[in-house]
Amino acid sequence: QVQLVESGGGLVQAGGSLRLSCAASGRTFSSNHMGWFRQAPGKEREFVAAIKLDSGSTYYTDSVKGRFTISRDNAKNTVTLQMNSLKPEDTANYHCAARTGYWFSSKVSEYDYWGQGTQVAVSA
Repeated sequence: QVQLVESGGGLVQAGGSLRLSCAASGRTFSSNHMGWFRQAPGKEREFVAAIKLDSGSTYYTDSVKGRFTISRDNAKNTVTLQMNSLKPEDTANYHCAARTGYWFSSKVSEYDYWGQGTQVAVSA
């Protein structure tokens, strides 16, 4: 089992940066592919980025490509989302999530463990 706790959210002006972190407990962290999702008020939770268990591959939704970077440190049981050039439409509650099995999925239903989320607000 994996427990996830996010941090690093906050209020930032458009064009600014934030660095989100997700701390994982449990010795199986390195066996999990990790993802970041976000949910804005009144909207469904959506995929943002994912990283393979060995950091060998990453994947991003089109709207954040070139602006966000996902990384992980298996020795420290952490996954990070560096967000640059933030836009008001990036405002949401950001969740990290973990899954095992085949590498890539952007589906909420295919992630087994979730954190409570950290709020990101981007002002115009």
